[in-house]
Amino acid sequence: MMVQSLTKGLKVGLQTVWSLGKIIFPVTLIVTVLQHTPILPWLSKLLAPLMSIFGLSGDAAIPLVIGNFLNLYAAIGAILTLDLTVKEVFIIAVMLSFSHNMLVESSVVTRVGVKLWIALVVRIGLALIAAIVINLVWKGGDQLAQYGLIQASEQETVSGIWGIAVDAVQKAGLGILQLAIIVLPLMIVIQILKDLKWLDKFSKWMAPFTRVVGMKPNTSTTLAAGLLFGLAYGAGVMIQAVKEDGVSKKDATLAVIFLGACHAVVEDTLIFAPLGIPILPLLLIRLAMAVLLTAVVAFYWNRLEIARRKETTYEF
Repeated sequence: MMVQSLTKGLKVGLQTVWSLGKIIFPVTLIVTVLQHTPILPWLSKLLAPLMSIFGLSGDAAIPLVIGNFLNLYAAIGAILTLDLTVKEVFIIAVMLSFSHNMLVESSVVTRVGVKLWIALVVRIGLALIAAIVINLVWKGGDQLAQYGLIQASEQETVSGIWGIAVDAVQKAGLGILQLAIIVLPLMIVIQILKDLKWLDKFSKWMAPFTRVVGMKPNTSTTLAAGLLFGLAYGAGVMIQAVKEDGVSKKDATLAVIFLGACHAVVEDTLIFAPLGIPILPLLLIRLAMAVLLTAVVAFYWNRLEIARRKETTYEF
């Protein structure tokens, strides 16, 4: 029994790493190369005039661009080089919590069967709306942010076509290795839990929550994976859950909407703690907007389905 679970989990994990790796490797490769060109700085300058709408200085465009092209760690590295107020850092943190690593994470969710534009609209839209609201509501936070014990890391200078190519391949390869280290044991554990029928119990425990946001209980595994491990790393479990647990396209879409707003809640929240901003409001904002948006979409989706069923009935 246990050997079969290990074997099946490993097989599914390898298939997942291969499937996601075909997205992550080339995207990481391209973005890393772009880092060594004037393109990212040019994008930052282009977006700078828009920053005032969100209560941000022009320099804030740099971590936002880097975070959306790469990840939160790269964005925080950029924040550490800038003199920003507490309010600015908090707004950037909220925006990046919703919208980061867009090329990889938004592409990965399409493997779940959800359209790319839905993921993009949800994540970018929430980031923009949240920033505008926070800027209008919060009147304080004008003091300079204190970054605690964290210092900006000195990166090794890379030059020449060969050096840039090697750096890009190394980072892309490390991305795949990190994916495998997380996904392989995760898929094995998930398979063991399934075979032991523990996930059935978990689905029952999660049922009240999934019902609130308009999803069926069999979506619980997908939600748990995304909440704990994020869209990229949780995508393996999400893909498998859609295949094996009979998660409908509607529920998969609702799950992606929810997780687009609130995923990797532990890592993506604590990572901002050393930047001198309140992290509890950051978490609560993400969770509240995720629940509200998903519940509203589910409500109107259900009404639309009921209306369509009535029209079909009348036709007969």
